[in-house]
Amino acid sequence: MELFEKKFYESMSSKVALLNRITYYIVNRKGKQMRPMFVFLTAKLLNNGEVNERTYRGASVIELIHTATLVHDDVVDDSNKRRGFFSVNALWKNKIAVLVGDYLLSKGLLLSIDNGDFDLLKIISVAVREMSEGELLQIEKARRLDITEVVYYEIIRQKTATLIAACCSLGACSVKPDSTDVEAFRKFGELIGMSFQIKDDLFDYGEERIGKPTGIDIKEQKMTLPLIFVLNKCSKAEKRWLINSIKNHNKDKKRVKEVIAFVKENGGLEYAVKKMLAYKEEALALLATYPDSEYRNSLELMVNYVVDRKK
Repeated sequence: MELFEKKFYESMSSKVALLNRITYYIVNRKGKQMRPMFVFLTAKLLNNGEVNERTYRGASVIELIHTATLVHDDVVDDSNKRRGFFSVNALWKNKIAVLVGDYLLSKGLLLSIDNGDFDLLKIISVAVREMSEGELLQIEKARRLDITEVVYYEIIRQKTATLIAACCSLGACSVKPDSTDVEAFRKFGELIGMSFQIKDDLFDYGEERIGKPTGIDIKEQKMTLPLIFVLNKCSKAEKRWLINSIKNHNKDKKRVKEVIAFVKENGGLEYAVKKMLAYKEEALALLATYPDSEYRNSLELMVNYVVDRKK
């Protein structure tokens, strides 16, 4: 990971001093770095503990693309904070933030092209396309609030799971191109991503001390699994009240608290937890088809971390 960080920072470098200042700021405020870890652990599992330059490039590309989407997200959401620090748009304004996001995206794509990693580039490009489609699908459906569970799974598969799926398939492809492992680990990553997003949904109903305040999804009219489940099983009058609350009273703290309480009382959280654990078990079952090793154990730990994490 230390060597990766060095290579990752080098992959961002530019002749423009302002850009270097901003990318330095971004690198020094990194998050959990789960995504590059998935790339390295998958590669090591399949290649007797060895990684190669393609693995490092794959991890750098995924982190460049992921960082680009976060910078753009903060602009779109008008968010001034990211992981407790000021966001790029808060410090340098929206125009610069959008350009920095574009720059990081192009650097990620060029890193693959310059080294002839066209198989890795395809994995990344599909992920970027799906993430955009997932976000747009969510916006389209949120307006009507008539979202079904099937549509919800499609949104989170594209919006969140596709990037983790790309990490695992990139790791596999970097050491075993053209093998069946590339698709197996894409599926593995997708399953982790699904449980990761459902866990995020559950935080909305948790305690205030978690990283994000409770009820924020309701305020933003985001349809999450606990809410979708309850909407589909309650009476017509209750459904009308819920939809009216989310559409017209989502800024009313008291009303948001009532919605949260209603979802909890009607089994929304238990249902979402059950689904999250089902995805986790499926991911672990897929992993169990590979020989036992310290890398497999580490991946199992990461799968469990996704559902046990506190923020």
